[in-house]
Amino acid sequence: MTEYIYLDYNANTPTDPRGAETMTPYLTGFFGNPSSGHRLGREAKAAVERARAQVASCLGSEPDEIVFTSGGSESDNLALRGVVSARGGGHVITSAIEHPAVLEVALAMEMEGLIELTVVGVDDHGRIDPEDVSAALRKDTVLVSVMLANNEVGTLQPVTEIASRCRGRGVLVHTDAAQAVGKIPVDVEALGVDLLTVAGHKLYAPKGIGALYIRSGVEIEPQIRGAGHERRLRAGTENILEMVGLGAASALVRDEPAREYERIASLRDRLRRRLAEGAGGLIEHAAGADRLPNTLSISLPGTHAGDLLESIGDRVAASAGAACHGLKIQVSHVLAAMGVTTEVALGTIRFSVGRFTTEDEVDRGAEIVLAAL
Repeated sequence: MTEYIYLDYNANTPTDPRGAETMTPYLTGFFGNPSSGHRLGREAKAAVERARAQVASCLGSEPDEIVFTSGGSESDNLALRGVVSARGGGHVITSAIEHPAVLEVALAMEMEGLIELTVVGVDDHGRIDPEDVSAALRKDTVLVSVMLANNEVGTLQPVTEIASRCRGRGVLVHTDAAQAVGKIPVDVEALGVDLLTVAGHKLYAPKGIGALYIRSGVEIEPQIRGAGHERRLRAGTENILEMVGLGAASALVRDEPAREYERIASLRDRLRRRLAEGAGGLIEHAAGADRLPNTLSISLPGTHAGDLLESIGDRVAASAGAACHGLKIQVSHVLAAMGVTTEVALGTIRFSVGRFTTEDEVDRGAEIVLAAL
C-alpha cells in the first residue's frame, strides 16, 4: 500500500473506530422513527436522548440545551439567523477571521436589510481585542459572534472576556467552536456564551452531523420548519445513526486525558522543528499567540504552497493559505486580516495533527515536504 500521511485534521478528522462501532447497530437493527410510539420508535428515541446527554456532558451543559443539526454550517446559520429573527433585527458584531458559515451569513443578512453589521479586525497573530468588541457595542446590538479557535492559524480567541463584557449589556454571544471541541477542553459555563456551534467531523464523528448549544431561556427562531423535532427548532426526522456517532465521539472527547493534548502539542512542535531545520526563512503564523495544540501554519517564502501540495498530495495531506483561479490569486481572508503579504500567503501551508498521528508520520511527512522544495 502506498505511504500516506494525514496532516490535515483541521479539515476533517477520521471517524474514531470506537465511535463507529456504536453506530453499527443503527444501520440495520434499530431503524425505528423516534417519533413513533411503538417499541422500535422508543428505542430510537432513547438512542437520540442518550447521544444528546453525551454531547451535553462534553460541553458542560444540560441535555435540553443541545439541538442536533446537520453540521457546523447549519448550527451557525441557526444561531445567527435564529437570534436575529427572534429579536426582529438589530446590530450584529463579528470578526474578520470567522469561518464563512458565520461571516457570509452575517454579510448576507446585512445585504438583505435584516441587520446592521460591524466586523472587527485582528492583530498580526489573528487575535481579536476585546476592547474593539466593547467599542463596537451599541444600544441595539443583539448578537456578537466570535469563533473560539481559528481554523487556519489556530489562534484562540478571548471569548470568555468578550462574553463577560456583553453580558452586562444584555447582548447574546455565539461562538463557533467547531475547530475547538476535541482539540481543547470546552465548557459553556466557563466561557459564558449563550450559543455554541459543534461540528461532528472535526471531533472524530462522521460528516453530516453537528449541534448547537442554546443556553436555557435564549429565544431563537427555527430556520427549518415542519414538524416539532428538536424542541421545534429544527424540523426533520432525526438522523439517529450520526447522532449516535456524535454522542460517542463527544464521550471520548470528554474523557480525553490532559496528556493527549500535550502529546499532540509535542507533535506539532516536532513538525515545526523538522521543517525549520531543512527550510531557511520559515515563518510561523500566530507563533506568539495562545493557539490550538495541533495546528501549525507556516510560510516558506519563495515557495508556491499550491504547487507544493499538489506535488506531495499523493503522499501527504495538508492545506494551503492561498489559491489561484486563472490569473487571480485569492489569499485567505484570515491571513489578509492578519496583514500577511500576498507573497507570504502564497507560501503558507497549514499542517494539523491529531489523535492518530505518530512521531514517525511527523518525521516522514517533514522529509517528503522538504524533498519537494
